[in-house]
Amino acid sequence: MAETIQVSSLPLPPMQYVNQYTDEIIRRGRAPKPPPPIQDTYHMFGNAFNPEESIIRPLESQGIKRLYPVHFDRRRELKKLNQSLLANFLDLLDLLVNCPDSPRRAEKVEDLSLLFIHIHHLLNEFRPHQARETLRVMMELQKRQRIETANRFQKHLDKVMDILQQAIQNLPEPMEIDSKIMVETDLLMNQEKADNAESQSDPCYILDRIMCNIVDNMQ
Repeated sequence: MAETIQVSSLPLPPMQYVNQYTDEIIRRGRAPKPPPPIQDTYHMFGNAFNPEESIIRPLESQGIKRLYPVHFDRRRELKKLNQSLLANFLDLLDLLVNCPDSPRRAEKVEDLSLLFIHIHHLLNEFRPHQARETLRVMMELQKRQRIETANRFQKHLDKVMDILQQAIQNLPEPMEIDSKIMVETDLLMNQEKADNAESQSDPCYILDRIMCNIVDNMQ
């Protein structure tokens, strides 16, 4: 039976970089230092980025014309953009059917691309709110779990306290224990006193008892 070959969905790490951060090299202090933070603009995927800019950059800074006003209702504008997107798509289909070589076809494609960019930008502006709501839900879940755990601990504590209280109530009173001990002690002391009195009153008492025992054993 052939062995199963495991294929990773991710590319292999760059070994020429990994080999520079082994435990031995790090212990000797010879590992390369991390690169310094980027201060100026940098390019990624063909776009220029500035570290000091906000994560969600305005459309004007990206060279894109804004189709909605500065102060607006996001829900309403998203609905309007969605309707405009559908209308422009139908217009593009009509052009492709009736006049495929029309120059308006490229204009409609640009209009659709611009509408998609605006929709994507408006949705991205909801990301901070989504992150805050996600964090709030996670904290509420942790709070509820901790409250439930505390309530369970309190129930177990109350149960243990009830058991201890019942055990304490079932214990006999100290005076009853002392009285029982005193009664048994008095009986022993009285018996010893009686034996001593009998032995002192008759010196032959012990010898008579021994002889009687011998005779009884002979019979």
